[in-house]
Amino acid sequence: MRLLAYKYALDPTPRQARYIAGHCAAARRAFNWGLGRVKANLDQRAAERTYGIPEELLTPRLNWSLYTLRKDWNQAKNDEAPWWAEYSKESYSSGLDALARALKNWGASRTGKRNGARVGFPRFKSKRRAVQSCRFTTGTIRCEQRHAVLPRIGRVKLHEHPAKLLDALREGSARIICATIRFERGRWFVSFTVEQSLPELTPTRPDAAVGVDLGIKTLATISEGPPVENPRHYIQAQQKLARLSRRVSRRRGPDRRTGQAASKRWQRANAQRNRVHHRVADQRRDAIHKLTTRLASTYATVVVEDLNVTGMLSNRKLARHIADAGFGDFRRQLEYKAERFGGRVIVADRWFPSSKTCSGCGTVKAKLLLSERDYVCNTCDLIMDRDKNAARNLAALAVAASSAETQNGRGADQKTRITGQVAEKRQPGTASTGKTRTPLPEGAGV
Repeated sequence: MRLLAYKYALDPTPRQARYIAGHCAAARRAFNWGLGRVKANLDQRAAERTYGIPEELLTPRLNWSLYTLRKDWNQAKNDEAPWWAEYSKESYSSGLDALARALKNWGASRTGKRNGARVGFPRFKSKRRAVQSCRFTTGTIRCEQRHAVLPRIGRVKLHEHPAKLLDALREGSARIICATIRFERGRWFVSFTVEQSLPELTPTRPDAAVGVDLGIKTLATISEGPPVENPRHYIQAQQKLARLSRRVSRRRGPDRRTGQAASKRWQRANAQRNRVHHRVADQRRDAIHKLTTRLASTYATVVVEDLNVTGMLSNRKLARHIADAGFGDFRRQLEYKAERFGGRVIVADRWFPSSKTCSGCGTVKAKLLLSERDYVCNTCDLIMDRDKNAARNLAALAVAASSAETQNGRGADQKTRITGQVAEKRQPGTASTGKTRTPLPEGAGV
């Protein structure tokens, strides 16, 4: 059994759209109310510490669990939101659940229990900038032929026929757990979270490994087969976006300082510009989906690099092209699709010299300029495209990692480094597979 999400666009009536937006506003209201209580409690305790009050005499700390927040909200909702009965109770629970998760992540990151980037303290959700979203976990949640049935909202028309989800529901292999409504790209979407039993999938080449080198000029250079050119969707639409942006700037837009409302012509021009942005995002996502699906369904092992995308975006000359390529989304999709097909993704170490290493003899160059598009080896006289050479080195990394796995029968992640053709004794090393980093043993070739 796996948790899957089926996402469909909605075509609500104007009245339904306002009612859906009201549910999202109710979730935001509950979130801000709970955050205000927590922040006031933390500020009060911090102020008391400045007066030298001992810890045991400070104002009691509030409980941040969803159960406690929801219980306190039910006692205060008549005063804080007299209109609470107009919307489903799930909208308020959704906002409080988001707050409980945010506070838990902040606390875990602060104490070092959470890996990754440091998580900041939650901030209040703005009416203008916050993403409108609400989740329903109880009540009437169904998916019909052309409609989605949601609690208190009723039947909302779907933009497309949910044939795949309906087939799984009829067969009895799927069960809807919850539904989430969200406003993005200028329209409403509904996402059904489904617990579904899926058949076992295997790649068409279960013994093959491939290396993928991501780039700007060429989106993905594969160790086997032709490279995948970068479609550059945003660059192609840039001229049209500039023309529409000039049109928007010549209309009377909103001004919060003076209270000036946007004109109808400004709203129409802004909607036209936003549609181009949304289309570019959809095109980029579709291209990455097709590429990652092909890789995950074909190869059992896919090796990619651990790119520092945040650092790469600091280059003002390349930031636009790097953001348009979607490196982060590529790796995210590839990882969950490889798991679905029974494969694996090996992430090479960020400092692994895939471009400087010769794929033929394993010689590593000290320097390799970015302007050198062909790799020339002074040892074995190999001449090859630098991206193709890097992709082959990544593929060799999978072969080296597979041959270095321990044979203890427990599927352990601890690997060893092979120092010869046949290794009678293996010394502990740092090579590993899965979603971990793996260095290339010396002299490993394709």
